[in-house]
Amino acid sequence: MLSILVPIYNYNVYPLVLELHNQCKDCGIAFEILCQDDASQSSLNAFNENVNALSNCSFVSLKENLAHRENRNSLAEQAKFDYLLFIDGDSIIIHDNFIKKYIDNLQDFDIVYGGRLHPEKCPSDNQKLRWKYGRFIEDKSAENRMKKPYQSLLFNNTFIKKECFNKVKFDKDIKKYGHDDTQLSYQLSLLKSKINHIENPVEHGDIDTNLIYLKKTKEALENLISLYEEEKIDIEFVRLIQLYHFLKRTKLSLLISKLFPLFENLLLKNLKGKNPNLLIFNIFRVGFICK
Repeated sequence: MLSILVPIYNYNVYPLVLELHNQCKDCGIAFEILCQDDASQSSLNAFNENVNALSNCSFVSLKENLAHRENRNSLAEQAKFDYLLFIDGDSIIIHDNFIKKYIDNLQDFDIVYGGRLHPEKCPSDNQKLRWKYGRFIEDKSAENRMKKPYQSLLFNNTFIKKECFNKVKFDKDIKKYGHDDTQLSYQLSLLKSKINHIENPVEHGDIDTNLIYLKKTKEALENLISLYEEEKIDIEFVRLIQLYHFLKRTKLSLLISKLFPLFENLLLKNLKGKNPNLLIFNIFRVGFICK
């Protein structure tokens, strides 16, 4: 029936797996939960070893780093059941009928996405940029996600048929963080895979600090530009690529690339601070891709 795939990097995944394990048993389904740490060599893996004591569950710590995309592909290759549930290791299950709700909504769909939420209060000022972007930009209701079903698909909490995933998989040639979901969702759109969005969110538990999120944002933007330049994604699929294409065509990107270094430190001062502004964050992203 169901293979739950949990990619991990330096995180205690045992509470998540225990909750998923108990819910699967309550549903009376055949299941397995596969957890794989991507060579983080973290001391937290001592807790993760407890996963192996749970029935139908396994934890492995890799000796060599695969990177996030290939770690997910590796888990999918090991899966023995027809349905896959990709769930990030830093997720928190907030509903006791989480698994049952997915099971009840599988019929006639290749993919079902439950969504993600961020906590109502930011854990600290040092995490406010990631928290704000998550809470006010990424967190969407199922109704809103269905307006752009493929563009709204993330693989942090996604139920998908194994035969469907095997037709696309994550691009192992891209090693940096970011936009792996975007590329895979685009490939699924080309296949016209049947997708459904439901209200079955997990909570994002491990929110990046401002500095780490800015570093990841830069890597993600570099990946996005690579997808654009290598024609691995349609211009119309991503709004930021649409804007970048327009700026290049009108030569405005050249002007922005010359102006951006003059203001970059000022923008970063806000984004690294206690009250980062999302408009400034968007300005920074546009300036960075033009540079």
